[in-house]
Amino acid sequence: MLIRNVVLAPGGPAVDVQTVGGRVAEVTATVASSRPIEGDVFDGGGAALVPSFVDSHVHLTQWAASLTRIDVSGADSAVDLVDILARSNERHGTSILRAQGFRDALWPDEPHKEVLQNALPGRRAAITSMDLHTLWLSPALLAELHIDHPTGVLRDIDCMEGLNALERLVDTDEGDRVALAATDELARRGITAATDFEYADNRTVWSRRSEIARPAVDVQFAVWAEWLGHELTLGAHTGDPVADGIALGPLKVMFDGSLNTRTACCHDPYPGGEGSGLLLETPEDLVTLMRRAASGGIVPAIHAIGDRANTLALDAFAAVGCGGRIEHAQQVMPADIARFAANGVTASVQPQHAMSDREVADELWSGRASIAYPYLSLHKSGAHVVFGSDAPVSPPSPLDAIADAVWRTDDERAPWQPHEALPLDVALAAASGGRASVEVGASADLVLLAEHPASLGNRDLRAVPIVATVRGGVCTFDGRSL
Repeated sequence: MLIRNVVLAPGGPAVDVQTVGGRVAEVTATVASSRPIEGDVFDGGGAALVPSFVDSHVHLTQWAASLTRIDVSGADSAVDLVDILARSNERHGTSILRAQGFRDALWPDEPHKEVLQNALPGRRAAITSMDLHTLWLSPALLAELHIDHPTGVLRDIDCMEGLNALERLVDTDEGDRVALAATDELARRGITAATDFEYADNRTVWSRRSEIARPAVDVQFAVWAEWLGHELTLGAHTGDPVADGIALGPLKVMFDGSLNTRTACCHDPYPGGEGSGLLLETPEDLVTLMRRAASGGIVPAIHAIGDRANTLALDAFAAVGCGGRIEHAQQVMPADIARFAANGVTASVQPQHAMSDREVADELWSGRASIAYPYLSLHKSGAHVVFGSDAPVSPPSPLDAIADAVWRTDDERAPWQPHEALPLDVALAAASGGRASVEVGASADLVLLAEHPASLGNRDLRAVPIVATVRGGVCTFDGRSL
């Protein structure tokens, strides 16, 4: 593909970018008579060309399904949420009532299965929290899933297992079509690659989907502990291709809970003496699991949100002597910041979480020695920082993530923890998997933006139109006619 008439920097000259064999082959001054060495000609019309975006953490099946669920993110109590469901009930026939997005950390009341039963007698209902760590089920649906639970509010690992049980009720063919269509939507947002952390037998799931169509983005799928033995028996390594556009990703381990459930594991107790969070694996078991994966060539990716969980996860990386990733790293002790780079651990973070969690973090984590959402501290220490969305926890919107990391506010409020804001060039690279610029020899995974991010402010960067997305020298989204 020949991409004509684009700029690589604000105010820079117009250039043509020739891609060959999926890589950038030439960057030359724009010439009207240029002809492609390979593929089509795409006239950028003066758009800015930058490395495409990479969503380093997404739950693709959950996000695809969430696009059709009832949005309850505005609910400010359990009673308020149930009122929203009651108003939507008739539109959903007899199917399972699925809703998404509640945050109950600061609610005045508690979710409970009987609250759903009283408002919607006999109705099968499932409501997933914003952070995917809580699943609230009605008595009728608990019975159908053969789950015996005193409150119907499943947290952390119980939540993951409940979501997995719900997925088994979904028509497989329809679910696959919806998930593949969701990859088209990722391409519309300038994304060319994603790491899927769905809790499932992901090799089977993505092998099946690959027989329908190639996804519009390159997918690396995580392997959870339940399926690790199978991957090791196959001799599979992180990065090994499984099908066209699909490869094995990292081992995913849930080490602690989340901020909103007060189960993120911290050094200090939560306000009100409610404990200091939970470890979902013992430190010894974590080391054993990581060592087993790393010895087989599978990179560990450890979910750690609270500061104690991050300390212990870094201890495990040091003990195993392997690099890898910590997912989220939302609260980190100052002494642990430098340990990311020292142990070759990537900080896989989600800047949109910092904005959506700011009130809860101020309520539950204020006055502590640890640093909340320490993006600049990690970068300055030499750590490799990459961005993701954790969709559907946050939407897979890389431009919003960049803006959140740079300006630390997504509304009219003053910046939150502005001393941890990243420079724009650093945020752009983090949103692109570490690629800072369009270079000859690099992969031809590119995005054309109507204006260069360096010339835009907070609000305008979020809204800048995506002109086109190019993966491996092939256009996966063309927005010129929209």
